[in-house]
Amino acid sequence: MKTLIFIGSPRKKGNTASLVEELVKRLDGETKIVSAYYCNVKPCIDCRYCWNEPGCAVKDEMQQIYDDIQEADNIVIASPMYFSELTGQLLAVMSRLQTYWCAKFFRHEEPVPKKKRGGIIIVRGGDGELKKAEETAEVLLHDMNAKSVGLVFADNSDTIASVEDKEIMAGIVKLAEALNIKEE
Repeated sequence: MKTLIFIGSPRKKGNTASLVEELVKRLDGETKIVSAYYCNVKPCIDCRYCWNEPGCAVKDEMQQIYDDIQEADNIVIASPMYFSELTGQLLAVMSRLQTYWCAKFFRHEEPVPKKKRGGIIIVRGGDGELKKAEETAEVLLHDMNAKSVGLVFADNSDTIASVEDKEIMAGIVKLAEALNIKEE
């Protein structure tokens, strides 16, 4: 079992990272974490290379991430919410999934044939609607052929550490259980 986790937080020891750490402790198999703020992945430059060719013209760490996406059984998107959305840096990295969209609609190919389970962790400290961030995460999972099996919404992270909230931690346990289901 392989789980690929995208983290959209700049804080290495913040609420989002702490929840991911708790999730990883409960997951079977291997995990790989891609931290949007600390990886060497540039955003899509709309060069249109992928309109006609598989992959991406920009050569950076995303080449390995494409391989990791193909191999993964599970994909998790974890991010704080900024202005009712996933973080900008996470969206910049995920913009490189444009090659998958172009594969489907321009080249008529299936870019990620292996079906996957997906999970979403969203952390909010202040206010703002969850719906937009959740919908964006769902679209990104869909582009990687992952179907969400759970959402953990960690609210009020500005007043209580997310890992200290029993309800949030119960959600992490439930998400891990859903991701650990072995496909026959």
